[in-house]
Amino acid sequence: MSAFAYKAGALACEDVPLARIAEAVGTPVYVYSSNALEAQYRAFTEAFAGQPARVCFAVKANSNQAVIRTFAALGAGADVLSEGELRRALAAGVPAEKVVFSGVGKSQGEMAFALSAGVGQINVESLPELRQLSEVATRLGKTAHIAVRVNPDVDAKTHAKITTGKKENKFGIDYDVAPAVYAEAAKLSGIKALGIAVHIGSQLLDLAPFRDAFVLIADLATRLRAAGHDIRRLDLGGGLGIPYRDETPPPPAAYAAVVKEAVGHLGCELTFEPGRLLVGNAGVLVSRVLYVKDGSDRRFVIVDAAMNDLMRPALYEAWHDIRPLKEPAKGASLAPVDVVGPVCETTDIFAKDRVLPPLAADDLVAFGSAGAYGAVMASDYNSRPLVPEVLVKGGDYAVIRPRQSYEDMLGRDYLAPWQGK
Repeated sequence: MSAFAYKAGALACEDVPLARIAEAVGTPVYVYSSNALEAQYRAFTEAFAGQPARVCFAVKANSNQAVIRTFAALGAGADVLSEGELRRALAAGVPAEKVVFSGVGKSQGEMAFALSAGVGQINVESLPELRQLSEVATRLGKTAHIAVRVNPDVDAKTHAKITTGKKENKFGIDYDVAPAVYAEAAKLSGIKALGIAVHIGSQLLDLAPFRDAFVLIADLATRLRAAGHDIRRLDLGGGLGIPYRDETPPPPAAYAAVVKEAVGHLGCELTFEPGRLLVGNAGVLVSRVLYVKDGSDRRFVIVDAAMNDLMRPALYEAWHDIRPLKEPAKGASLAPVDVVGPVCETTDIFAKDRVLPPLAADDLVAFGSAGAYGAVMASDYNSRPLVPEVLVKGGDYAVIRPRQSYEDMLGRDYLAPWQGK
């Protein structure tokens, strides 16, 4: 059951009407459901009951510390891609040993910080990175526990901008080259190679690419063990899709069955890094209608949210459900409209020819499935302040990031000394 439903004619998050939050906090505003976050995490972890699996929430999907803390309280680790994300995870209560540091471009400073913090695993994605990590670890007197991310050249059959497992993608080390990389890792000081990592893309709706990739990884693990390498961990990434519109993604239980079939015989510790799956449908962006403008051949609904607040439609042509906060009357007339924002860009459009009930100025709407890659990708383009985030639990809610003030935004700039005051 969705955490966002009409109750007494008003769209609510759990037991809190979204209109109440909008009036108190203003719009636009992101709203997340604690119950939805927790339920999705439990559904995923329960699917792997009986398998040696751990879940590290992919912080890039939603880096608010209150969201990370929600998962940490349930036992989750964190998958991070920068020193900033690592600091957020640690501040939110994730133990360092439960952190996986991924990414193709870690700096020496980030490596040093991660090693000093005691992260549990660093995923290496190139030979130059491996050699650099060895130098940093040796200088610090540390040992980096690593997994080598392997690119299996498997087509994830997802959006071209979020596929990561093909040879033309920047991620990972070519599958055929991997044995030589492990051989070099075994000779380097400060390095202990314990596993293999793979991640082929995001928003996958078909299990076949996962199966193809995992079978390849299992074969590689067997060959590496035969060569004397201590392969005890498999980091299988994330990527399982969610319904945005009418998609029917595989359930976690079916995904877990594929994992068991492909790699269960190896007896490895398994790591998973879901992000969108845990937070995507646990959040909405609430916005207010500013104007309804009739053009020569279409009607525009202009809202106070914009592409800087939710950029997925502009970046990926992504669909987000749009619902009025006031429940439409049964039999209400429907008509196609373009829902757009106020930013001075033609790409600042949330929906084109979207069939919706009548909307008027000051009406409130909610953009669904906005919990992942919404607030975390936002900017203050057009000098629009970053919007607040709110977490709901039952009948209570709390602001977990306040709206950026104009003073804060302007205060980031400094005049040059020769420009005066």
